[in-house]
Amino acid sequence: MSCATCHQPRHAFADDQIVPTGVLGRKGTRNAPSLAALAINGPFFWDGRRDSLQDAAVDPMLHPQEMGLADDQALQSHLSTPQYIRAFSDAFGGGEVKAPTKEQVAVALAAYLRQLPRPASAFDTFYDGHDDSALSRTAKDGLRIFRGKAGCESCHRMEGVPIHFSDNQFHTTGTGLQTLGDMLPLLTADVAGQSKDPAAVGRLVAVRKDLAATGRFVVTHSPADIGLFRTPSLRYVAQTAPYMHDGSVATLEEAVDQEIYWRSLSSGQPVSLTVPERQALIAFLRSLSPPVPAPVHAPTS
Repeated sequence: MSCATCHQPRHAFADDQIVPTGVLGRKGTRNAPSLAALAINGPFFWDGRRDSLQDAAVDPMLHPQEMGLADDQALQSHLSTPQYIRAFSDAFGGGEVKAPTKEQVAVALAAYLRQLPRPASAFDTFYDGHDDSALSRTAKDGLRIFRGKAGCESCHRMEGVPIHFSDNQFHTTGTGLQTLGDMLPLLTADVAGQSKDPAAVGRLVAVRKDLAATGRFVVTHSPADIGLFRTPSLRYVAQTAPYMHDGSVATLEEAVDQEIYWRSLSSGQPVSLTVPERQALIAFLRSLSPPVPAPVHAPTS
């Protein structure tokens, strides 16, 4: 197992599976988010259980459903090779070290994540590069719909440099929660008896799909947080299917339809897009990913 097993560069450091497969073929309950679209200042994970990038980076290594190392000592053992010892010794001020510590691993991983390649999209060229030709007319119409009629910007905020397309807050989309039905009162009582320790929460939601569906509630134990999940960034969204916290939505088109439906339901103000408006909104969302290089074909003789 490696971090890249579930955070693949070709998918903007996300996964193309509904939920990732961890050590020994163990399946999780939540979709692996894009690390290229990561908000460096957090919160982290779908339920926001970590505020520190360093803690979030090292958690999967010690998670029984993910990379499956038993404890800090097991992590050190895996890195007790001459190459790693030399590299960590050089990186952390010289001097001989017997094995990298968990804290050093966390610092190193966080430093790498902050410097992941984040290629410019057509939208970046249009918006930050002031190149009007970078977006098609349809995508420009989609931007107006995104900021206006569809109301997407209320959660996917156009703030930051580069624009992050998230408010880093927690909202409901209805995804997964409707499957709980009459079980919800029992589940809330179950959660109340669980630990709020972030590592413990991570282990719990990875094996309890029902509790994973309660969202941020499993972190805070506050009834107001039932079914709330962190707003994902839309940067590179065309590369990161499937969508939603549980990977239950297969395509970008379906994700748009579901978001419009729940936005209408939650606000009490129906949003009705025409077919051309829906197509324009999807064209704009696709402009948030860099162009896919054309395949290289071997010459024929």
